[in-house]
Amino acid sequence: MRYHRIDRDRGFESRRQGLPTFGRTQIPGWRSRAKRCSISVIDSHRAEDRHVLSDHERRFLLTRRVGHLATADSQAIPHVVPVCFTISQGTLYITVDEKPKRVAGPALKRVRNIERNPMVAVVVDRYDEDWTRLGWVMLRGRAEILRAGTEHDRAQELLRSRYRQLAAMQIAERPVIAVRPERVTSWGNLSVGADEADHDGQA
Repeated sequence: MRYHRIDRDRGFESRRQGLPTFGRTQIPGWRSRAKRCSISVIDSHRAEDRHVLSDHERRFLLTRRVGHLATADSQAIPHVVPVCFTISQGTLYITVDEKPKRVAGPALKRVRNIERNPMVAVVVDRYDEDWTRLGWVMLRGRAEILRAGTEHDRAQELLRSRYRQLAAMQIAERPVIAVRPERVTSWGNLSVGADEADHDGQA
């Protein structure tokens, strides 16, 4: 069997007729058929990692109304639920409200999981049929169950002001989940439109 020489500078040239060559060898008409891809577009959709929230990530989070809290039990079995939340001084707060649940607040799976395994993740995203507007922020870190105290009371106050539905609920004595981010990852378009700014619950 005969092998044709591969030259790194000139690329691979096939002995077969009509096949294009690859590497640095110019292929007639090849560029005209290929779509140009802007590096800036790729960079704008690259996931970013950091330890603290940036201003645009915080703004995006506070114009979203629902997040998803992921916890895991002592056997690493995951549990994900939608949650209402707010942010203050770098901590994300989630209350246990009065919406119907199968068990009481302290016995909730998310609370029991955090007591056994405090490592959690929270994802807040925006979906749009216009995919140029897709974006999400993920917080990973340790969670703490607050049952009373100044921080607990302040968190409940912030949550009441952000969600009018909570104002009619008796949540003062209910636990608050405080998520202390250790790693922040975001992706996509985190810009906030004028219509979304109306929901800004910045504290």
